[in-house]
Amino acid sequence: MRSLNMPKHIQLTESGRLKHFLTIEGLDKALLTEILDTAESFTGVSEHQIKKVPLLRGKTIVNLFFENSTRTRTTFELAATRLSADVLTVNIATSATAKGESLLDTIRNLEAMHVDMFVVRHALSGAAHFIAEHTAPHISVINAGDGQHAHPTQAMLDMFTIRQHKKQFDGLKVAIVGDILHSRVARSQILALNTLGVAEVRVIAPKTLLPARVEHMGVIALQDMREGLKDVDVVIMLRLQKERMNSAFLPSESEFFNCYGLTEEQLHYAKPDVIVMHPGPINRGVEIASSVADGERSVILQQVSNGVAVRMAVMTMVLGGYGGAA
Repeated sequence: MRSLNMPKHIQLTESGRLKHFLTIEGLDKALLTEILDTAESFTGVSEHQIKKVPLLRGKTIVNLFFENSTRTRTTFELAATRLSADVLTVNIATSATAKGESLLDTIRNLEAMHVDMFVVRHALSGAAHFIAEHTAPHISVINAGDGQHAHPTQAMLDMFTIRQHKKQFDGLKVAIVGDILHSRVARSQILALNTLGVAEVRVIAPKTLLPARVEHMGVIALQDMREGLKDVDVVIMLRLQKERMNSAFLPSESEFFNCYGLTEEQLHYAKPDVIVMHPGPINRGVEIASSVADGERSVILQQVSNGVAVRMAVMTMVLGGYGGAA
């Protein structure tokens, strides 16, 4: 898999519409806002007696999940189904890829079935970009998470949830807490928050869990929870990505919780109307206390619900099923 040194306009058509959705990087505020506005139009679909709209009828969407996932995979499946698309989820564990077939051969075989979109989740950074570069011109690709690089639809559903509660991004102070180093979600969130114009993005973590030169990402890096949470409007907790850690980044999980776990006491340093978010899955007692995860400031389950509407929005925009998209 080659590096990501490729033009950002790979995501866009000549008219500036979405062709693929691979990363937040290179997308402007107007386009991110359009995704949020389009998602808003889909929020009521789940409440209908018939939970479907015909925008992608006749389209075939293939979910290629090379990494385990429940929440992301099922919300993509639901989103596609509610848009009336035909959905194929490939079981990678029993596919030809697991038997030695190359990634490109797998893609070529699926292309021969006249599909319209690949939703790709992969452990290698750049996998979705690689497929977008090498797939047939009529096929769109959505990145459902690649390595430690990006998870753009998760970031956008988080932005959607923030906007629901805070109405606008101007003036907001947002703290992202935990394993910044290994988190593709954090990278996408930081890009989206800064593009949408928040006042301040803080990342709070021990130095071992912060990327080198993290300040160059447009954030304020802090190691103290009290200082980091002071007067913030939004707290986004991240799970420890233990599967991506190949050395001792922490003394213990209990020590991490003592220093960086979000408790009711720690939450008092934030603004009274702060909202608490978590992309999941939650490790209770490691990064967040159950009383906070289930408390009145938590919008974690709302994030999950919003995932369907946001993914419906992205799918329709890249396949030209909404707003005259090319």
